[in-house]
Amino acid sequence: MKKWIALICAVAMMAMLGACAASTTPIATEAPVATEAVSEAPAVTAEPTAAPLETAEVQLFIAASLEGAFKEIIPLYNATQPNVKITYNADSSGTLLTQVQEGFACDIFFSAATSQVKTLEEGGYMIAGSRVDLLANKLALITLKDSGTAVTGFADLAKAKSIALTDGSVPAGKYTRQLLINLGVLDGAKAAADYTTADVSAALGGVEINECSSVSKVKEAVKEGSNEVGTVYYSDAYSVKDDVDILEVADTALTGDIVYPVCRVNNPEATAAQTAAADDFIAFLQTDAVKAIFEKYMFIINK
Repeated sequence: MKKWIALICAVAMMAMLGACAASTTPIATEAPVATEAVSEAPAVTAEPTAAPLETAEVQLFIAASLEGAFKEIIPLYNATQPNVKITYNADSSGTLLTQVQEGFACDIFFSAATSQVKTLEEGGYMIAGSRVDLLANKLALITLKDSGTAVTGFADLAKAKSIALTDGSVPAGKYTRQLLINLGVLDGAKAAADYTTADVSAALGGVEINECSSVSKVKEAVKEGSNEVGTVYYSDAYSVKDDVDILEVADTALTGDIVYPVCRVNNPEATAAQTAAADDFIAFLQTDAVKAIFEKYMFIINK
């Protein structure tokens, strides 16, 4: 036990030394607050085990914006649990939800929004009491470094020649549409997620929009110069800070709270060893060492 704790503390210290503080510039506005209903998520207090677990493979579904952090988290976990293989699938939360509903094997689901986890819960896919609202984020508007864009922030997106944007089924796309409703660009006649990309383009005066399937693809489209601006999470923007300029970071009064919940999923194919490993990995995600890695990637730990 002492050896395990020493390892975790040492890695936590290294991760925190590498962390950088984020600076945000919220939009000054009197727009009405738009919030996503967030149910009370139970506090999971279990501690990861120090004893070696049996051989197992855990299927982990994560929002694309989490991939960088998990490339560090999984090796850290395997330093103490070498018998457990964590296989992850990173994509938009909406796509991952559809895959679970279609029968893809999944043990842990980590979403970039609460709506997908709520759907899992209502559909009987989520293991009751397993949800933890672990992280939070913010929406950012980015452009290629020194692009010379006339766009200064979300309020004048119509000045862009082209925009990279996810569709409304992707949390980042839904948050962007909610922001545009609160800025008065979209009329608010329907739910944010129901506005099509064509609706957004028309509201912005016909600007060209590249509809992307995930925030990772938005990030790459802007980084490569394929689109003038794009909306991503702040953590995504920070990951390419050497290649892009952050034009603005949205206040949550415009987007609603951006919460990342993680939960266990009912997997009828899981063995007892796989179930134990999945429960252990969920507990591991809540340790200080892992939280330090999330903070390094500019996620906000949801208190």
